[in-house]
Amino acid sequence: MKVLVVGSGGREHAICWKLAQSPNIVKLYCAPGNGGIESIAECLPLNAEDVEGICSAAREREIDLVVVGPEVPLAMGLVDALSACGIKAFGPNKKCAQLEASKSFTKSFLSRHNIPTAGYREFTKKEDLLNAVGIFGFPMVLKADGLAAGKGVVIAETPEEAVKAIEDMMGDRIFGAAGDKVVVEEYLSGIEASMLCFVDELTIVPMESAQDYKRIFDGDLGPNTGGMGSYSPSLVFTEELSDKIRTEILEPTLKGFQQDGLDFKGVLFVGLMITDKGPKVIEFNNRFGDPETQAVLPRMESDLLDIFLAVTENRLNEIDIKWSGKKSICVVLAAGGYPGTYEKGKKITGLDAVDADVMIFHAGTIKKAAEKDSPPVGQENGILTNGGRVLGVAVTADTLDEARKRAFENVSRIYFDGMQYRKDIGKLVNK
Repeated sequence: MKVLVVGSGGREHAICWKLAQSPNIVKLYCAPGNGGIESIAECLPLNAEDVEGICSAAREREIDLVVVGPEVPLAMGLVDALSACGIKAFGPNKKCAQLEASKSFTKSFLSRHNIPTAGYREFTKKEDLLNAVGIFGFPMVLKADGLAAGKGVVIAETPEEAVKAIEDMMGDRIFGAAGDKVVVEEYLSGIEASMLCFVDELTIVPMESAQDYKRIFDGDLGPNTGGMGSYSPSLVFTEELSDKIRTEILEPTLKGFQQDGLDFKGVLFVGLMITDKGPKVIEFNNRFGDPETQAVLPRMESDLLDIFLAVTENRLNEIDIKWSGKKSICVVLAAGGYPGTYEKGKKITGLDAVDADVMIFHAGTIKKAAEKDSPPVGQENGILTNGGRVLGVAVTADTLDEARKRAFENVSRIYFDGMQYRKDIGKLVNK
């Protein structure tokens, strides 16, 4: 089969890495890919949001399956467009993509189907929101309704911080149209965890659990990011908790999809807060989480292509997904200044010094091609930084402690100017 993966991040690198192991793939493409993906797939110079261009490329190359990684092209209706062209695509359609593209849509869905979540209010006028500061007490959780690259959530500890967040979102519009509506939620304390699930119209199957680290600094301090690391399985997922999540969240979610006419096919990312009153849904995403994917897929023993095809054909119930008993961890290396302003084009060294069994998933990188003229100092040929989250260093081992130890040993061999990373990945952090 010929398969095209859409996206350019660490998540897409992990997906490509796993798909490349399938004996049934004769040609693997990625659009646009990155400096690491191009070593295992042919990268096409197409923006992930170029719906028409991706459809044309898929037709021209007679692609059998398109796997859509990022949330924006899903929300734009890329799966719908591919289906209209007769091309099989893995990922939810535009209607279902609202589960991530609109916080208020998801909160309404959760409330309607009695799925545990935080209390909430939604606002479309800045003045009304300013008058509602402290409505649920403090900390105050404010979420831009639309897509904001994983950064549209502010947890304000004081009224002053809340006012600033409101001015940023609805006044200065730092998240653009995503801030036209703001959802205010009751603050939930506990331990955050993630569950990725394969879903078709008949079945929901959870993958192995993972835990993400959202904030930039150790101890879960500082601003939100797209995710600074992850490990799998999560330390908080006991058998009892997993059963509770299945009966109180996953099964009602699937039933809700069916009742609401949401023909969801793809990956449902369930963001959870494990509170003293049980698990509650923080958010739904419509795709593989990043960087959770980089910790979960290395533990998958089944052929990922078989699973993708089963989901698209509504026969997920026929697939027995097998997982390794090993533990895994992914440590994200980010650019200096991230998640704020950061520079690109920094030379990355040490990639050839990591252990052979360590997976380096590229996220914000670009491969510098050879030039006739001498490049400027610091811009030599090789892999350069090209984003906020640059690399993910992933390790599997028999124990989590061993995986952590080896991950950070290998992180220490990699360098680029301004490189920053969290040192508490793989440890429990209470919120």
